[in-house]
Amino acid sequence: MKKKLASAAAIAALCVAAAMLAHASRAQQSDHMQNAVSPDCDRACLYGVLDQYLHALKDKAPSEAPWAKFVKNTENNVALHVGDGLWGTITGMGDYNLRFADPQNGEVGFFGLVDETKSTSAFALRLRVEDHKITEVETVIHRPAASEPFPQHPQLVEKPVFNEMVPPDHRVPRERLIALADGYFNTLQLNDGTLFTQFSDDCNRTENGLQTTHNPDLVKIIPVAGLGCAEQFKMGNYHYDTALRARRFPLVDEERQLVLAAGFIDHSGALASFKLTDGTVIDSPMRTPSTLCLLELFRIQDGKIRQIEAVFISVPYGMPSPWVQ
Repeated sequence: MKKKLASAAAIAALCVAAAMLAHASRAQQSDHMQNAVSPDCDRACLYGVLDQYLHALKDKAPSEAPWAKFVKNTENNVALHVGDGLWGTITGMGDYNLRFADPQNGEVGFFGLVDETKSTSAFALRLRVEDHKITEVETVIHRPAASEPFPQHPQLVEKPVFNEMVPPDHRVPRERLIALADGYFNTLQLNDGTLFTQFSDDCNRTENGLQTTHNPDLVKIIPVAGLGCAEQFKMGNYHYDTALRARRFPLVDEERQLVLAAGFIDHSGALASFKLTDGTVIDSPMRTPSTLCLLELFRIQDGKIRQIEAVFISVPYGMPSPWVQ
C-alpha cells in the first residue's frame, strides 16, 4: 500500500512539474511574440514607414528607407538583395493607393500600380516592421503578357469598402477573419460547388487589375465572369485548381476587417474536362502543370466576404515559398 501511495505521489509530482514547464513554455512563447514586433508602432506609424519605403522605391534610393540590420526581401517569390529587381527598373507609380495595417503583428500592406519604362503593372506589397525598421519585404508584381486576359495597362479604381473603419460592435475577431479567408481557399481547391466560407450577395473580385465577377464583357473568355463570387463557386468552375498550398495570413486589419493572404494555386494539368453543377461540360483551361503565386486581400463585412483584391503571377510548377520553412 505504501509503495502504491509513493508511486501515486511521484506521478502527481511529475504532473505538477510538467504543468509548470508547459506554463513556462507558453509564457516564453507569449513573451517572444510580444517582443517580436514593435508595440509602439500604431497604424499611423506603420503608414509612415510604408511611405518612406514607397518614396525610396520611386527615387531608386534604397538608403532612404528605414532598414533593420537584417532584412528578408523577395520579389515574385524569389529572394533578392535590397535594391535589386524593381528598384532598378521603376520609372513611376500610379495613384492607386490601397493600404492597410496590423499593429498587433507589426505588418503593413499596399496594393498599387508601378511603371517600368513603357509598361504598367499591378503590384502588392507587404512590409514587416520591428522597432520602426523594415525587417521583411514581400512583393508580387504582375507584369502583363499579351497572351492573357488581364489588361496591358491596368487602371485600378478606389473601392470605398476597403477603406471603411468598422465599428467595434460590427467586427468579427481576428481568428474568424482568418477562418473565412482560409475557407475561400478551401472552396477554390478542387472546387465542386461546395462553399466552405460565406459571401455577401454583392461580393466582387479584382485580379491583376481586372474585375472577374459581375463582368459581362469577360464572359467570352471566362464563361462564369458575369456571376458573383458565390455563384461562380457554386457552379464548380474552378475544379481544375488542384491545391491551395503554403497558405499564410500574415496581416489582419481588425479595424477595417481585412485579411491579407499569401499562397500558391497548383494545377496538375491532368484534368481534361469536367461538369459544372448545371451539367455543362467544360474543357479544362489548365492542361499542363502550372502554379500561381499570390497575395490576396479579403474584406469581410458582417461575417461574409464582400470584396477581394488579388495580384498573382505564374511560377514554376510546385515552386516552394521562401517564407515557409
